Amino acid sequence: NRLERKNPKYDYCKQQLQEHQPDLIFCTTQRSTQSISALLAAKDLSIPTIAFVYSWDNVPKAMQVVETDYFCVWSDHMKAQVIQYYSFVKPDKVFVTGTPQFEPHYNTDLFKTREEIFKEHGLDLGKQYICFSGDDETTSPLDQYYLEDLANAVRSLNQKGYNLGIIYRKCPVDLTKRYDAVLKANHDIIVSIDPIWKKMGSAWNEVMPTRDDLGMLVNVCRHSEFVTNVCSSTVFDFVAHQKSCIYYNYEQPQLKKGIRDIGQNYKYVHFRSMPSDEAAVFCTNKQHLESLVEEVLTGKRSNVSEGLKWYEIIVGKTPTEASQNIWQVIKQIVN
Repeated sequence: NRLERKNPKYDYCKQQLQEHQPDLIFCTTQRSTQSISALLAAKDLSIPTIAFVYSWDNVPKAMQVVETDYFCVWSDHMKAQVIQYYSFVKPDKVFVTGTPQFEPHYNTDLFKTREEIFKEHGLDLGKQYICFSGDDETTSPLDQYYLEDLANAVRSLNQKGYNLGIIYRKCPVDLTKRYDAVLKANHDIIVSIDPIWKKMGSAWNEVMPTRDDLGMLVNVCRHSEFVTNVCSSTVFDFVAHQKSCIYYNYEQPQLKKGIRDIGQNYKYVHFRSMPSDEAAVFCTNKQHLESLVEEVLTGKRSNVSEGLKWYEIIVGKTPTEASQNIWQVIKQIVN
């Protein structure tokens, strides 16, 4: 903190706070180094500060960068993690509010009919669509080959009488071209529906979702049969709509020294929150993917029951009330 106070940004932030005299500073992520100067200046001016833990894996995985007077967290589970990892944080300074991330799934104003969403994106009304949710390059460096595996499974099932397609929703912060060859080779069954995010800077974490994207994601969830991905939190987006998720948990033959394997993802601490291994449908062998896809399509296999238990552990008991809960915390602190 002593060195931070010598940073010109600290002086700039302190001047702005003195000029505008806010009642409170709300930091939307506890891991933003860019927020340190502003929060320290607020502390020196006796302005209360709150940090929101913005992702389900942030506490055990990303750890804490900023120090604030209070924290807003998703659930009792996350509150316990904050207290466990940061022993200096007092329990009465941590408020369980839920997260606004999943509120759009309950906003019927965003809902569109199957006909509307299919027309908007050039989808075939005669097909059932499976969503492939892409990962960032760090988490799944060979992600394009999982999309290829799904395309091969879908093509095989179509030859057996199914009429399936794939909606590919790329990871919003993935700016690579690594999927292009797979998309081109399977253009007859894969439709790309890109996230509608807005670049606010050059860094990966400076790309922000728009309101239009919230609606699009909601309707992709509603009108897809289920989702497949590598360890993505979209398992929660889809289970909110009573839809299953297949997690890929096998390595690709293209894996070699210097490329990160995906198996380690499922060993992270935040996956210990699963109530059982049935909270997602795990595909542990490339050769089993087609049969798993068919079983989920026909209702013979589902993770929805256990997935909803996991959803409550992670998201909390009141997923529709997070925004209001956060406002109540703010009012409580400033008053």
